[in-house]
Amino acid sequence: MSNTLYDRDLQLWIEQTIDQLKKREFESLDIEHLIEELVDLGNSEKNRLKSNLKILLAHLLKLRVQFNAPDTMKGSWYSSVLEHRQRVLDNLADTPSLKGFLREAVEKAYGDGRKLAIKEGKLAKFGVRTQEESEYPLICPFSIEQILDEDFYGD
Repeated sequence: MSNTLYDRDLQLWIEQTIDQLKKREFESLDIEHLIEELVDLGNSEKNRLKSNLKILLAHLLKLRVQFNAPDTMKGSWYSSVLEHRQRVLDNLADTPSLKGFLREAVEKAYGDGRKLAIKEGKLAKFGVRTQEESEYPLICPFSIEQILDEDFYGD
């Protein structure tokens, strides 16, 4: 088992690495782990975008497919759409290079968003008709423009 500072105390390793970079002590850097952390950081930005898209797409889909749900249910979906769309827009504003990943992120997030919408739909109460899985499109029915449009709600 490795006994490096990285393995023992990640936070202390980060602080030490920052200090080494500030002092331009490049020869003493733990390059292998620094690269690993930078790759993880990039992946976490992509994962955050996909996670927000998954919820956004699930609720856009529910608003489209479960159009006859009571207003009380739809109200929470509208709120979720507003919140998660803003998170997606913030992700893209904070990390503009993610725009090149957006189409792929939507494709990856849609399957999970569809599953979530179906599962949540099956939990519907109050005599709400439960939709068949076949009513939820297998391919995302929303364009990137619609997904990002602050006035679009799936209908």
